[in-house]
Amino acid sequence: MGKLKYALFTGCTAKQSTPEQMISTMAVADKLGIELVELTEASCCGASHLQDYDDFLSLVLNARNIAYAEKHDLTMVTICNTCQLNTAMTKHRLDNNADLKTRVNEKLLEVGLEYKGTSLVTHFLYAIIDDIGLDKIAEMVVTPLSQFNIAPFYGCHNIRPSELQNETHKTPENPYNPRSLDDLIIACGGQTVDYEEKNKCCGFHVELQAPKTSAILAGKAVAGAMDNNADFIVTPCPLCHLKLDTQTDHLSTAIGREVALPVLHMQQMLGLALGCDSDKLGLQHHVEKVDFI
Repeated sequence: MGKLKYALFTGCTAKQSTPEQMISTMAVADKLGIELVELTEASCCGASHLQDYDDFLSLVLNARNIAYAEKHDLTMVTICNTCQLNTAMTKHRLDNNADLKTRVNEKLLEVGLEYKGTSLVTHFLYAIIDDIGLDKIAEMVVTPLSQFNIAPFYGCHNIRPSELQNETHKTPENPYNPRSLDDLIIACGGQTVDYEEKNKCCGFHVELQAPKTSAILAGKAVAGAMDNNADFIVTPCPLCHLKLDTQTDHLSTAIGREVALPVLHMQQMLGLALGCDSDKLGLQHHVEKVDFI
């Protein structure tokens, strides 16, 4: 197998709110021998909010981002569940609607771009599983996480809608019983924690409209992990990370009990198992201190 190479769509969050996710992504890619070509021209995916305001504009925006990956003739990898959903949904709609694709390309022509539909779009989690493989990951582990009970938190947008998820990734995922993150934890030598909230919404996207509901959702997720003896939570989504890591006082108030656990990005967990230096994983940037390393 030759060296893997992808076009990296960072999204907004990893470059602004969760810089530790960005540096840990690069550290893990280096350990795995993956070349990531950052799409520096790309812009926000719309964050599932622009889509409600102007659907066509969101399609143009995401098609533009994909067009940059197509110029490199590379698969686009995302590191945010919401970016994955919006980008993959755009690709699905344009690839299955010639008239819509034509309309979008009329706008893209104004900036000298064309969406062709030639680049695949996948989340970094699934690129690792599909293109490297869990067995190979297990062979590369130098620091097994065997002393940790690790609670996977999938988030919504990487596993739903299931039709889109299974169309995008080589490894099918059951939205009611997902396995990808659990299997990666096992490959890293960790013990997975099964709990009811692991594939539920973190509440991030309703925070402005219904803050109490949002806090209850996130608070119950942390509580579920704690009640099942988790040492920490791991998630592939920076928006879930922000919700679960930065608001523990608010979450505790919302559900009437104290909740707090370290929350690691998927790349940080994998980086620890692969032997990355902790300073290259950004563990010092968390609100809930990662003090077990």
